Amino acid sequence: MKPKHQNRPGSPTESVGKFRLGDKTVLIPEMNRIGAHLMAATFKSFGINARVLPTYKGLDIGKEYTSGKECFPCQITLGDILLYLKTEQQKQGAAFDPENYLYFLPTSDGPCRFGMYNSYQRMVLDSFTGLDRVKIVSITTKDGYSLDGIIDDNRMLDFRKASYMAIIVADIMERLLWRIRPYETHKGITDEFMEKSMRHMESIFATHAVANNFNTILAELEKITRNGKTLIDPTIPTKPLIGIVGEIFLRMHVKSNQDVIRVLERHGAEVVNSSLAEWVNYITYGQLRENRINFRLSLKQLNFSRLKQHLQKIISFGGDLFYQEIRQKQFYNRATRLIDFEHDHKVGHLEKLLEKEDIFTFDVTTETCLSIAAILQFVKEGYNGVVNVYPFTCMPGMTTSAIVKPVLNRMRVPYLDTPYDGSSQPGRETALRTFMHQVTQHFQRHGRKGIIQQRAA
Repeated sequence: MKPKHQNRPGSPTESVGKFRLGDKTVLIPEMNRIGAHLMAATFKSFGINARVLPTYKGLDIGKEYTSGKECFPCQITLGDILLYLKTEQQKQGAAFDPENYLYFLPTSDGPCRFGMYNSYQRMVLDSFTGLDRVKIVSITTKDGYSLDGIIDDNRMLDFRKASYMAIIVADIMERLLWRIRPYETHKGITDEFMEKSMRHMESIFATHAVANNFNTILAELEKITRNGKTLIDPTIPTKPLIGIVGEIFLRMHVKSNQDVIRVLERHGAEVVNSSLAEWVNYITYGQLRENRINFRLSLKQLNFSRLKQHLQKIISFGGDLFYQEIRQKQFYNRATRLIDFEHDHKVGHLEKLLEKEDIFTFDVTTETCLSIAAILQFVKEGYNGVVNVYPFTCMPGMTTSAIVKPVLNRMRVPYLDTPYDGSSQPGRETALRTFMHQVTQHFQRHGRKGIIQQRAA
């Protein structure tokens, strides 16, 4: 795999967009490990060959073909895809055909560099001989991650439901991991259990997702939850609780955030990370919200053609959000009746919280809305500290920091920014230890409002 011209990316092509998956191999970047594998299993259930890309091993390659000004996740995902294709080319030799692969890379609009990943990575792929024939399949927040043009119309709704279930189950399994690991009976037993559980759930999704057989999936999730609970040592006292917010890739990708959750656990914390389903619900909610605003504007203008269009979208996205929240609540209820951990936030509630506090608005979009609102909600729920995880120079992450720091300082709730760019920062461990000292003091003074009583019951 050689560059066409001195490692300089060429011009973007039309090979970015929505393409039929068909009999191609779909390459899925790993963000949160469980979620990526359950999503790949869902693809397989619908007859689509999908693979999760090995991650972080190609970081040097990703950095070689970026300038350092890009968002850190761009370097990671670029390195993942380049290393994978290079390895496949070496393995297959003359039989390697780039057209057999589709690179699955969602995107977003709004003030965030994530929206430029696919364009830039397209340019880099085009700079290598043959890799211009590797198409990038990109679904976008602009239409609520619509699958039009990717999945056959008669299977689209079933696939959308199944993929959302994969996201929810992955979120719950991760919350189960974070609930058990700080209290595990033997060191390392939780990680081993969750790895086996992920592989088992992969096979369940690969078999049952295509039929939307959610009862079977729920039953298996219950078994995992019930078995996981037995790994908790009841003699270990309740620990301080920390909430994590921030840029969606960095806070979920354990290698790029240097496994910050495990580090916090090592220093005596229990941690809850914001979920992937929260982001998906936020995208659907955003489309519903935008069309409601446009509907009112069209009504004022007496523009009846647009009025009808926006009304149809309100009904469509409203139905989607209702279904997502109902399913999410159903799955969380089945798990939390066996073991106590926190339910996910409702996006509509988060917006109302922001409106009440009057410190930010959903009109701005990006993760900043979710991060600021989630921080306020964490504080209301009795969390003892909050960590904001984001790429170095990330605008939404720095905006969150600028707004919430003085707010949490007044509330006397510990807060820590943890920007990452792949480098090892000698002061990071000291900052985490200092933060944990503050968290422990907060816990000793205030406990965990409502949470300790719930577990004692």
